[in-house]
Amino acid sequence: MPRKRKTPKEGEGSSEAPSTEGRIPETSQPAGTQPPVSRQQPSGLPESSTVGPPSQGYTPSATQTEAGTSRDVKGESRGGDRRGPGQGSGSFERGDTGRGMGRGRGLDTRESAGVGGAGRGAQGRGRGRGPTPPPAALQGTAPARQPYVPTSPVPVPDLPQAAATQSFAPPYSRPVGEQVGQYPPVVYGGINPMQSAPYCMPVQPQYPGVQQGQPQFTVPQQAQPHYLGVPQLQPQFSGVQSQYPSAGQHVHPQYHGTQLPQTQYPGAQPYVGAPQAAYVSAPPISSKSMRFPLRPGKGHTGTKCIVKANHFFAELPDKDLHQYDVTISPEVTSRGVNRAVMEQLVKLYRDTYLGRRLPAYDGRKSLYTAGPLPFQSKEFSINLMDEDDGSGNVRRERVFKVVIKFAARADLHHLGEFLHGRQADAPQEALQVLDIVLRELPTHRFCPVGRSFYSPDLGRRQHLGEGLESWRGFYQSIRPTQMGLSLNIDMSSTAFIEALPVIEFVSQLLNKDMSRHLSDADRIKIKKALRGVKVEVTHRGNMRRKYRISGLTSQPTQELTFPVDDKGTMKSVVEYFQETYGYSIRYTGLPCLQVGNQQRPNYLPMEVCKIVAGQRYSKRLNERQITALLKVTCQRPSDRERDIMETVRQNSYAEDPYAREFGIKISDKLAAVEARILPAPQLKYHDTGKLKVCQPEIGQWNMRDKKMVNGGVVNNWACINFSRGVQDSSAFRFCQELASMCRVSGMSFRQEPAINIHSARPDQVERALKLLFKDFQQNVRGRDLELLVVILPDNNGTLYGDLKRICETDLGLVSQCCLTKHVYKMSKQYLANVALKINVKVGGRNTVLVDALSRRIPLVSDIPTIIFGADVTHPHPGEDSSPSIAAVVASQDWPEVTKYAGLVCAQEHRQELIQDLFKSWVDPVRGPQTGGMIKELLISFRLATGEKPLRIIFYRDGVSEGQFYQVLLHELEAIRKACASLEPNYQPPVTFVVVQKRHHTRLFANNHSDKRTTDNSGNILPGTVVDSRICHPTEFDFYLCSHAGIQGTSRPAHYHVLWDENNFSADGLQLLTNNLCYTYARCTRSVSIVPPAYYAHLAAFRARFYMEPESDSGSLTSGAGPAGRSAATGSSGSRSTRMPGGSTVRPLPAVKENVKRVMFYC
Repeated sequence: MPRKRKTPKEGEGSSEAPSTEGRIPETSQPAGTQPPVSRQQPSGLPESSTVGPPSQGYTPSATQTEAGTSRDVKGESRGGDRRGPGQGSGSFERGDTGRGMGRGRGLDTRESAGVGGAGRGAQGRGRGRGPTPPPAALQGTAPARQPYVPTSPVPVPDLPQAAATQSFAPPYSRPVGEQVGQYPPVVYGGINPMQSAPYCMPVQPQYPGVQQGQPQFTVPQQAQPHYLGVPQLQPQFSGVQSQYPSAGQHVHPQYHGTQLPQTQYPGAQPYVGAPQAAYVSAPPISSKSMRFPLRPGKGHTGTKCIVKANHFFAELPDKDLHQYDVTISPEVTSRGVNRAVMEQLVKLYRDTYLGRRLPAYDGRKSLYTAGPLPFQSKEFSINLMDEDDGSGNVRRERVFKVVIKFAARADLHHLGEFLHGRQADAPQEALQVLDIVLRELPTHRFCPVGRSFYSPDLGRRQHLGEGLESWRGFYQSIRPTQMGLSLNIDMSSTAFIEALPVIEFVSQLLNKDMSRHLSDADRIKIKKALRGVKVEVTHRGNMRRKYRISGLTSQPTQELTFPVDDKGTMKSVVEYFQETYGYSIRYTGLPCLQVGNQQRPNYLPMEVCKIVAGQRYSKRLNERQITALLKVTCQRPSDRERDIMETVRQNSYAEDPYAREFGIKISDKLAAVEARILPAPQLKYHDTGKLKVCQPEIGQWNMRDKKMVNGGVVNNWACINFSRGVQDSSAFRFCQELASMCRVSGMSFRQEPAINIHSARPDQVERALKLLFKDFQQNVRGRDLELLVVILPDNNGTLYGDLKRICETDLGLVSQCCLTKHVYKMSKQYLANVALKINVKVGGRNTVLVDALSRRIPLVSDIPTIIFGADVTHPHPGEDSSPSIAAVVASQDWPEVTKYAGLVCAQEHRQELIQDLFKSWVDPVRGPQTGGMIKELLISFRLATGEKPLRIIFYRDGVSEGQFYQVLLHELEAIRKACASLEPNYQPPVTFVVVQKRHHTRLFANNHSDKRTTDNSGNILPGTVVDSRICHPTEFDFYLCSHAGIQGTSRPAHYHVLWDENNFSADGLQLLTNNLCYTYARCTRSVSIVPPAYYAHLAAFRARFYMEPESDSGSLTSGAGPAGRSAATGSSGSRSTRMPGGSTVRPLPAVKENVKRVMFYC
């Protein structure tokens, strides 16, 4: 047959749908009332979250005044701190017109800045010409810093050197405990930002009844506060002038969310210590020198209780385990073929050459036995009928040569020492052997997928639509724990392709009559769904040869011809099937399937092919399929526990021949674990509401009788309607109700839109948005459009993603999307949830922790602390060219820790290490430069709070256990270098915590009928924490279920501390993490993972909307769901940031300056 033009690869969709318990709800709790149990996402808002600096990030510098440009002011100081007397001078920035001179005495060498003058010292007195000087309230005494004496040499990072030494200290000195700057112009208590005092003045605490640790001060107010990335005022550290690129000059790197010119810090020296008293250890230089922190004891806070975990005690065998290398030739890639070869070998030679041993085989290169084989190396010859390699070749008996050679012994003594805490490193080889042994029998009985096993016999199959069905199965893994070895078993479901005739499969896929003409979009969809699928032919009687589909023909079957002899005689496919097989092709207008390889493709009409059973569907599921799969996987805790116990009974490990051969014994009882229920934190709301302080109950609360602690201001807003089913009058009524709800909730929200509501077609989104923006500029001169309310169709395809990209990277608009179904329902619950989201998008706060305001959070409230969250999301399987997206967020409002600035960047496909945490390069004009995500966010924190962070807490999501060492090595070093690039000796202590949700540990109440230990869904209570028995034998980790269940079985988050220079206690870190889970901005519920990690995940998800579509790809999912999955499937092409040529990842487009100032991602 003739060769066909190679069809370019299509980006393929996602793998298995997420289980219910693994999904992160968008807004888990309706703000108006208590939520119904039956809904996972009550609000249903089509919003997703991404990057951005704090909504009211402010630069509390003495250089910022109402008018004027920045001028240098010379100042000098005399004085001494506990390091000895000294005298110095420096250059300080100023943001007003006029000059001033300043002199000051101080107790330390941190700078003190005033408007009229600046002096170096904590007790500086300034004098000079210019506007009114700062009040005496800022003339405080800063406590002297403790000297840092490193106990071990610190490696010197490779950083560019500069000329002088500068300071990263704040622009004025004050006691560490004082509060300065609460994200003005939104001041606690609802003060109008435009009426705030222009200069610093002492004020009373804005939270009556809440004990304040230190007096608070307002800071200079401006009509247009300056944020990170605003070019009018850049961060200045001790007079170091920011460096700006000239026209055409290379700027590197570029970050979405915070676009700052790279600031040059002369004198950036390698870090040699930290000014804090906290111990900062040298970063590890390899995994061999690295030891994760030991558990600092178990926690004691909370109400004790007993829970059950799906871990089953495994008795360690007392036999010697031996590993042998296996070489099979000719080499094949199929594990099934390899297993068939070894199964035949064991069947033939077990009683002779194998010494009656029953080996366990991993399907690749390793064979394990319980005791030595009677040889060191031996070659076997195995005859096997090869019939299923998917190429369609003729069945034949093949001869395989198998060489088995001794490799090593698996030392179980070291495993025992590790389990008892007498050895630091887990012997992975021994654990791997035991895992393979326990997987051997299920692999023969079921369909293995990763660590899970599926079968249509393990539960009722459920039709998912479009030719797919769900299969039930179980997950199994052996784990080292405090109680010894345990076997973790959990229930699982995934999607398989139904064993249908291909014609029927395509008919379900397209939902159309196959006699009708196929469009180009139909062909692309068919090709994406069938590529790689194995089929068998049905037109040759009992001869069912199998083939693997590689593509579709571009021509219909009736037009396909191929040469039948060396003379080039052509024959059509229709004629060939009629003459050779007596088969008359019915669907001649459909394309043929291409099978075989690219060099010699074969054509098969769709109607003569049937899909082979047992093939997992690894591509992207659409919304309906996800919903159907979730219904199957969603089980109440008692039902899930029952099914797990039934699985253990059916697996009958006591009778497993492989387990008996290796001496492994598995308990048939769930592990009973001591747990504690941590108390929920109190939340502060505005004093004008009836309830000023809220105590959540069972992980939830509502906005009834409460007002947002900081209500945002919206004076100019507009609405655009993309839904044909919503009339303008209905849209207007909805907007009126929404505006009223925002005001009732505590916002200052104008009732009427600034311009008339616009209506537009979904396929003209860019034109419609630009037309609306132009209309606003013409009718409302001199003002900014602060909010755009968008009404979307319920099934909006790519409209949502396109709209967010255009608004945030092109027009500079903050938007709030609402689905048509909610416009008509207009429920108070929904409107209250939308109001929560709008408030933080326009610069407000919904609530804050009472303990944060009263400075009672250990290791956070005492000194300026920045909390990071980081995540890397990868493209779905089949998307071979799409980049991975890294996101990092950081708190910006110490001590409240409720607002987070964020950065995202695209990096190489499936690269887990975050590449842009720290960057150094040589600019051809400016010379050595440094930058990166960490540095940008540290600068942002200082601009927002007036403080440099003296402690770092880093929550890292998306890291598997096998990546712990490499992630910590790379990212801790990047944090160190970023800090060192800002100031010599600046090295705040770091705590690095990995957050894991993709695990299979489940916790069940000891008594499902006991309402004192369960919530309404039957799950354990929010705040339940476990740090014993099922946790790591020696390292610092814990499981925390911080949220209340809605449906299904709750999945606790697993937190594993990889680095801890802040010396957290178990109670300290567990309480901090649990309390932070109540500060998530978009709902009145505690969430399942700590908000910084949650925000980083949402930021990475949003960034995929900013990629440019690829024209030759056929499927892109976008929609309203923010939690890492799509809401609808469109057909406008997949998105990529790959540069032409495919080797370099294209930078993401920058978010507009006015958008990045606010938390637009909520």
